[in-house]
Order: sequence, then C-alpha cells, then structure tokens
Amino acid sequence: MSNLEFFLLSFISLFAIMNPFSIVPAFLAMTRDDSVSERIDMARRGSLVAAPVMLIMAVSGQWLFQMLGITLPALQIAGGIILFTIGFEMLRAPEAPRRLNDTESAIAEDKEDIAITPLAIPLLCGPGGISTAIILQTQAADWLQGLCLLIAIVAVYLLSYTILAVSATGAKWLTPIMLRVLRRLMGLLFAVIAAQFVINGISELPFIATSP
Repeated sequence: MSNLEFFLLSFISLFAIMNPFSIVPAFLAMTRDDSVSERIDMARRGSLVAAPVMLIMAVSGQWLFQMLGITLPALQIAGGIILFTIGFEMLRAPEAPRRLNDTESAIAEDKEDIAITPLAIPLLCGPGGISTAIILQTQAADWLQGLCLLIAIVAVYLLSYTILAVSATGAKWLTPIMLRVLRRLMGLLFAVIAAQFVINGISELPFIATSP
C-alpha cells in the first residue's frame, strides 16, 4: 500500500467512525442557549482538545495500553458509561428558568460548557476513533505511513471543526421548542450508543469472546 493510499484509508476510516455530521444535532441541542460566536468557540476548543488526544493515542496508545494493562474493551465500556451519564442528564434536565446569583450563574455557565465533555471527549474523540487510530498505527508499514496517519487525523479534525462551525451559523431556524425536543432525542440517542459501547466492550472480553 502506497503512502497516499494509507493516508486516504486513515482519513476515510477516521472520518467515518467519527461522523461529525451526526454530532451536529447534539451540538446544537446542547448549545441551545449560546450565541453563534459561543458555539463556534466551543467547536474550536473541542477540536483543539480532541485532536491532540487522538494524536497522542495514535502514537503511543498501543504501548500505553500494554504498559497499564488496559484493553480496548475496557476503553469501550468506560466511554459508554460516560456517554450514558451525559445522555441521562440530557433526558432528565429541568428546563424551568431559575433566578441565580452571580456565583451560581458562573457555575451554571461552566457546567453548560460542552467543549471538553462531551464534545471533545467522547464525541470527537471516543472509543471508536481511538481504537481505529491505534489499529491503523499498527498497520503502518514505516514511519512515513505513521506520519500519514497523523496528517490524516489533523485533516479530519479541521474538517470536523468546519462542519460544526458552519452548522452554528446556519442554525437560526431552530426554535427553542425544537432544540428542547432535539436535546431529549439526542439524550436518548446518547444512552443507546452508550449501551452499544458497553455491549461491544463486554462481548470482546477474552473470557466471553472465547467461550462456546
């Protein structure tokens, strides 16, 4: 496989597993009270956090997992639990307005900042993407193909940021009611995806995968 072919394989594989288009509804729902500039800022910070994590995992993930005795199923189960917690909160979070003092408002704003969690981790950099990056790294024939993988990761996150930024500027037609409904639907979807992560992780455990 040529370096160009490996780059295209890496780019397409990571873009498909991350699927930033599927993140757009959740991104808009979770930032329903934010301005366009705030949404773009969250998209930028989420991408800037997720990209280095993915690059680090692509370079050292396999070695790190072996050193710590961590398996990919464990990563899937942990990511599923985190995502389920986020989805559950989106499903049950009250929508009624409340009067807050300055300190409480600052805390609330900080809690609503979804740039790090769940946007960067686990949506833009989740178990599926990390697993894919590690697998691709093991398939690299030499350091040049390893470099092609890193370039592909950067390209995927640049494109993901662009998609989220464009969605932030083109979401004016979404009404508050639609965003509340979307938030609940995304919460349910997160919970289902989380359950699938856990199921996949459990099914890949050695003592289960090898059982008759």
